[in-house]
Amino acid sequence: MMNAFPTRIENAAGRELSPTEIFAISRQHEVGLSRMLATYISVGLAFMLLPGTFLGVCNLFSISGHSQHISAAWMQAHGHAQIFGWVGTFILGIGFYSIPKMRGGGQFALSKPWIALALWTSGVVLRWFTNVYQWHWRVALPVSATLELMAFLVFFAAVSHHKPQSNSSGKKASLAAWTVIVMIGTFGFLAALIANLYCAITSAAKSTSPAFAHSFDQKFLVLIGWGFLVVTVWGFTARWVPVFLGLLPPRNRSLLTATALNVTGVVLATLGLLRLASVVLLLGTAIVVYALRMFEPGVQPAKLNGVHRSFPFFVRAAYAWLLIAASLGIWAFFSGDPSGGIGGASRHALTVGFVSMMIFGVGQRVLPAFSGMKLLFSTRLMFLSMSLEMLGCTLRVVSEVLAYPGYVQWAWHCLPVSAVIELTAFSLFALNLFVTFARRRDTQPATLYSISAKNSFTPQERTKWNIASSGSPSASF
Repeated sequence: MMNAFPTRIENAAGRELSPTEIFAISRQHEVGLSRMLATYISVGLAFMLLPGTFLGVCNLFSISGHSQHISAAWMQAHGHAQIFGWVGTFILGIGFYSIPKMRGGGQFALSKPWIALALWTSGVVLRWFTNVYQWHWRVALPVSATLELMAFLVFFAAVSHHKPQSNSSGKKASLAAWTVIVMIGTFGFLAALIANLYCAITSAAKSTSPAFAHSFDQKFLVLIGWGFLVVTVWGFTARWVPVFLGLLPPRNRSLLTATALNVTGVVLATLGLLRLASVVLLLGTAIVVYALRMFEPGVQPAKLNGVHRSFPFFVRAAYAWLLIAASLGIWAFFSGDPSGGIGGASRHALTVGFVSMMIFGVGQRVLPAFSGMKLLFSTRLMFLSMSLEMLGCTLRVVSEVLAYPGYVQWAWHCLPVSAVIELTAFSLFALNLFVTFARRRDTQPATLYSISAKNSFTPQERTKWNIASSGSPSASF
């Protein structure tokens, strides 16, 4: 395979740089990337805790009395802060950091991630403020959606020009299955932002509140959940989890089939064929579990360095929640779900049981390494946060299924309890990462660009490279 890193690099004056100078430049860029990623993760955690989880807890305390009507705008403010403010910020930061490296690309201007972060944060904060306080919402709502779309376009422009490496014959190497799936998830992200802008403009022109219409919101939630979040998590699962859990490589053909079914289900939901869409989504979910070998025994010991030994269990549990979410979706759409409880339970199983659990598990595995650290601050906090998240999600899903349709009245009182448990879990997760980022680095971050450059050096140059890079940790996970 040919090197993506050039064999000759010159400075502005035309002088060829030595391996030591190349390494120094690459290391400086890597340090900047690590700081950028840590900032993105910190901003995402702030959205998760304050306008996301905390507002959700307040909503559940009000709902538990089921005599008080909760504004749809408030509910949508909570969901937007969680999905776009937390998960979206995480994905943008990880994408800026990892996608060019995974595709064999080089460096890009570090100003682009910071511009995108400023636009993205402004848009999400404005959207939350607009939905909660309804301050000049006919102007603020479309402005917030525009800022978010602009931030994504900056991100897309920065990472999309990185092409796959070429093989020894000079031909472009074929894309890995996981890369294709991540790209599909990225386009799902773009589609969700375009739909968000469209509805923001139409709501500002025709509606009486900043809340999106219920009929649109049902389709929009399927697009966000299954067209963006699920597909993206599938892609990164295929990239990292088989190695972490010691599994055989994914069955790529089945993986791509599952993704195609998932996209078909999202399109059917967008067309209003929600019942058929729910069946197709469940079928795709079952196939992806098979394709990823998620419930098969490992052929190698799981890589548990820096994480709690329960890590494999919780990752597998996340995919069990995905199956539950898809099954509840069929129940909701075929029953009509007049109370909205079954659909709400399905969405919670998807966003908290699946997406959040994968972030809790895989995120605490890779983010410290990406940010220049060797180990997570506390594996015990990791276990406690994931255990509480599992408990809170179980209590919430079961309570919604029982309370909203009126099966069991006491289940209403379990909703705020589940909210407090989940808030505690999210707080511990955030604390663990905040402390990890705040700790002093023991070593410089791994420099993947320099590792690529090393392969193009002569034996004498490699000796210089080894001297310059001594003490730098391995980039492998």
